[in-house]
Amino acid sequence: MKKRIILNRLLVGSLIVSTIFTSCMQKTKNESESPKAGITKQAWDKVDSQAVDLYTLTNKNGVEVKISNYGGKVTSWITPDKNGKKSNIVLGFNHASSYTKDVPFFGALIGRYGNRIAKGKFKLNGTEYTLATNDGPNHLHGGNKGFDKVIWTAEPITDTIPALTLTYLSKDGEEGYPGNLKVTVKYTLTDADELKIDYTATTDKATPLNLTNHSYFNLSDDHTKTILDETIQINADHYTPVDATLIPTGKLEPVKGTPFDFTKPEKIGARINEVPGKPVGYDHNFVLNNSDTTLHQAAVVYDASSGRQLEVLTTQPAIQFYTGNFLDGKLKTDDGKPINQHTAFCLETQHYPDSPNQPAFPNTILKPGETFKSTTIYKVSVK
Repeated sequence: MKKRIILNRLLVGSLIVSTIFTSCMQKTKNESESPKAGITKQAWDKVDSQAVDLYTLTNKNGVEVKISNYGGKVTSWITPDKNGKKSNIVLGFNHASSYTKDVPFFGALIGRYGNRIAKGKFKLNGTEYTLATNDGPNHLHGGNKGFDKVIWTAEPITDTIPALTLTYLSKDGEEGYPGNLKVTVKYTLTDADELKIDYTATTDKATPLNLTNHSYFNLSDDHTKTILDETIQINADHYTPVDATLIPTGKLEPVKGTPFDFTKPEKIGARINEVPGKPVGYDHNFVLNNSDTTLHQAAVVYDASSGRQLEVLTTQPAIQFYTGNFLDGKLKTDDGKPINQHTAFCLETQHYPDSPNQPAFPNTILKPGETFKSTTIYKVSVK
C-alpha cells in the first residue's frame, strides 16, 4: 500500500514538472517569436568604395523600417495587412549597389531643392546661379549628385522609441548651390506605426532649400499590381498647373471640376487618363488648404485589398502627388520582376516647385542666422 502511494506521488510530481517545463518552453518560444523593439545596425554594402550601413527600426508592434545612411533611403517598410500578414509597402532593394543604377530616387532624402527649378537657373541677391539640368531642360531633386546619392553621418537613438539621426554638410558650391548648408534629418518609428521625419537646416549664405522624402508606396501585398484602384484624398482645393516640362506656370488653379479634385476620396485611376501630358499620370504639386507651419493632414490613401491606410501629415504648404509615370519595366525587383508604370505612388511633402523663380510662391530661401525646420509623418493603419 505504501509503495503504491509513493508511486502515485512520484507520478503526480513527474506530471507537474513536465507541465511546468512545457509551459516554460512554450513561453520561451513565444517570446523568441515576439519582435524586439529597438534599432540595429548592419554593414550593408559599398558605394564608390565607401562602406554603407543599414539600420533596422522596429517598434513594439513588430512594424519594421529599414533605412540606409546612403542617401537616407527607406529601403523597406514591413507592416501587417488586415489579415495580419506582414509585407513591404515601399519599393526598394536588398543591396545599396542596386541604387547606383538609374533608380528614380526610391525612398531617398531629396535636396538641396526637391522638385524642379526651371532651366537650372535662379537669381539670388543679384547673382545668377547655374545648376545641373538633369531632367530635360530643368534641374531636378538637387542635381547629378543630390542628397540621395551621398553618405550621411548616422547616429542611432535607442531611448524609448527607435530613431535614427542623419547629418550632412553640403559645401558651398556643391551642385551649384551657394552656402555651406548643414542638414539634420531624424527618422522616428513610433508605437502608433508612424514614421516621423524631422528636418532641420542652417546655412552661412542665403540658399534655396526644399527638403523631402521620395518613398514609393504600394499598399497591397503585390508590387506588380498597379495602385490605380487605391483610393486617395488630398486636402487641397488648388494645385499648380505645369507646362510641358512640368514647370509651374505660376498660377494656382482650383481643382474643382478637374481630374485633380481629390477633396473627397477617389480611386487614383478614375480620371488619370484625363491628366494632360505624357507619360500618363499625376506628377503635380497640390496646395494644401492648411498651409501654415502647424502639423496638418495632407493626404490619405486606402487599399481595399490589404485594408492598409496611409495618412500623411506635414508642416509643409504643399505635396507632390506622383503616380510612377516614368516606371517602365526596365528596373527589376530583387526577385527579377519588372517594376512597371503606376505600380507605386509618391506623396512628397514640400514647398512649390521652381519657387526661386516664382516671386508669388511661398519663400524657399534660407538665410544665415535662420533655422529651417519641418516635420512630416507617414502613418500606416488597418481598416
